[in-house]
Amino acid sequence: MYVLGIESSCDETAAAVIGPGHKLLANVVASQFDTHQRYGGVVPELASREHLRAIVPVVRQALEQAAITYKDLNAIAVTEGPGLVGSLLVGLTFAKGLAVSLRIPFLGINHIEGHIHAVVLEQQSKNRQIKFPALALVVSGGHSHLFFVEQSPDFEYRYRLLGRTRDDAAGEAFDKVAKLLGLGYPGGPLIDQLAPHGDPRAVSLPNVRMKGNQLDLSYSGLKTAVLRHVQQANMDDEIRTRRRMFLKKPRPTTDEILLVSSKGTLDLIASFQQTAIEELVRRVARAMEQEPAKAVIVSGGVAANSGLRRQFESLPYPVYFPSLKLSTDNAAMIAAAAYPRLERREQSDMSLTAKPGLALSSLE
Repeated sequence: MYVLGIESSCDETAAAVIGPGHKLLANVVASQFDTHQRYGGVVPELASREHLRAIVPVVRQALEQAAITYKDLNAIAVTEGPGLVGSLLVGLTFAKGLAVSLRIPFLGINHIEGHIHAVVLEQQSKNRQIKFPALALVVSGGHSHLFFVEQSPDFEYRYRLLGRTRDDAAGEAFDKVAKLLGLGYPGGPLIDQLAPHGDPRAVSLPNVRMKGNQLDLSYSGLKTAVLRHVQQANMDDEIRTRRRMFLKKPRPTTDEILLVSSKGTLDLIASFQQTAIEELVRRVARAMEQEPAKAVIVSGGVAANSGLRRQFESLPYPVYFPSLKLSTDNAAMIAAAAYPRLERREQSDMSLTAKPGLALSSLE
């Protein structure tokens, strides 16, 4: 079976093909970095327009990479939510139209579930099986969710939400702190690049103590603490210098950023990253004590963070990450999540529409 996956939930237009034996044959992603970088974040209207321009060539490239034609496809999987409604509609409308023209089934997939299946797909490709039940932590610019995941003998997955962010997602917090410090967008990778040059224990930042569900997260207090430190340390001139640099050169090298960053700034960056990641590790460790999980899956864009990987790899149980290319948004994860469901002959109705606030629990 050949499955075409399509992902357009935010600012990447992606297409992928998974073939017989769950083998990834093609994975193509068109980034909108240059479109949104000047605005310091994703502009929904511009994202939709870029998806419209990119989706046909991206799908064609994926088919060429997989060495198949449209007629070889057996099904189409597409992100139905969560995400930006305009962006979702581009991918969903294209997928439905293509499915009708080819007379093949299509299936709407939850974007968050896709991130989990990016890890499952790559472990399968290595002839390794993740032991279920497992915990799945999905951390990105839009999501910070912790799930208990069960797998049936016919590869049907059930998800139970254990905890989530009450305000900013982890990736969103990284981006906002980076913006506060005069770094460019997206800020998460820049924080990761600069953190090793600072002392992660130099700046005392608060750990979160939640009322109610102890597996929930909150980053608002941590962001406020970073802002107060910036104000008290009189970093304004340095921040303005970095902002001017990013306006002139949107993608400076790490060495160029270091030249305009004091030890105090680098210590603050390292301390922020350490504290933010510790919050995630602490929640997962607590959940492992409460649930009969055999392994941990960590996925989403923030899973590419090298500091996060180091901290999670030190835990005393199996922890699985996606490769860097499947950590950020991609269509391989959408096709992977759909594959076992399509094998059971599941499909979506043509009345399916975009669901920007779709929850993974709705799949239970």
